[in-house]
Amino acid sequence: MVGRAAARRLLDVAVTGVLAAAGCTGGSAGPQSLPWQQVSTLDLTGGTGRFDYQALDAGRGLLFVAHMGAGQLVEVDLTHHRVLRTVNDLPDVHGVIVVPEQRRVYATVTARNQLVALDEDSAATVFTASTAAYPDGLAYDPLRHTVWSTNESAGNETVVDAGAGAVVATVPLGGDVGNVVYDPAIDRMVVAVQGRGDLAVVDPVSKSVVDRIATPGCDHPHGQVLDNVHQVMFVGCEGNATLATVDLAGRTVVDTLPVGDSPDVLAYDPPRGRVYVATESGWVSIADHDRGHLHARGSAHVADGAHTVAVDPVTGQSYLPVADNGHGTPQLWEYRPSAALSR
Repeated sequence: MVGRAAARRLLDVAVTGVLAAAGCTGGSAGPQSLPWQQVSTLDLTGGTGRFDYQALDAGRGLLFVAHMGAGQLVEVDLTHHRVLRTVNDLPDVHGVIVVPEQRRVYATVTARNQLVALDEDSAATVFTASTAAYPDGLAYDPLRHTVWSTNESAGNETVVDAGAGAVVATVPLGGDVGNVVYDPAIDRMVVAVQGRGDLAVVDPVSKSVVDRIATPGCDHPHGQVLDNVHQVMFVGCEGNATLATVDLAGRTVVDTLPVGDSPDVLAYDPPRGRVYVATESGWVSIADHDRGHLHARGSAHVADGAHTVAVDPVTGQSYLPVADNGHGTPQLWEYRPSAALSR
């Protein structure tokens, strides 16, 4: 059986070949058809291995980038445009979140089936906690001060005390899982269960599934990002290259939009109502939305493996780490958004 990470690498190779045949290889020319403008590049550490999730502490101007292929967490000072530090010995690191109120950074060390907590100021390890198989995405519950680790192949969530590092609970989801998001409006965790084709709504108090929302037209729901105001979940559907919007209150899929193959990491810019979808195939798609209804703004092949994006909710600046800038150097690409559609 080929693991998910290995399957992704094979997909990247296959897609790169197709794009090359079509004259659509990576580089920085593609984004001209997207509603953004590249404003800077920054060389990163660790070589041309694969990147994964990012986490932004907008208040402090710090971006934490999981350099999965290098087993590193790269901390970028966005204000001074420099790599502040690199944390090593995090093999196959996938998920990363920053919790400013705790002054901590949490990451999944997938090769060790662990969650690690780091001090945001010093990068010192605060604790490690065991998870189930293949920990991936993360979410923070600010009311109970717990971190939820999505264990993809185990099909469950590991719930960890964010302060002490003790494992509080394991929540079975009934199939391979995608990402987890905390919804503060309803005080629930929402998990994309790709093995069932639905969103599981979990009560963080009882640690049990209290509802399931079917996602017809969305094959293999994986990545998620929430519009908390309108209670709309944007879901990346890996199996059929689709962005779906789910009305959580109405429990229904409102709209879908084609995107690049194997959508992975999503980001949302609330003031501009703009959704970003980064994909394993290196394509990025951007859409504006109105209460779940999508208006496509563009789609382009940005760079091979450009499948993770982060957005500053204040400035709208977006950040895309690429494994190879075309000259053997990993870089962080920064973009400024163009004007959103009238809403």
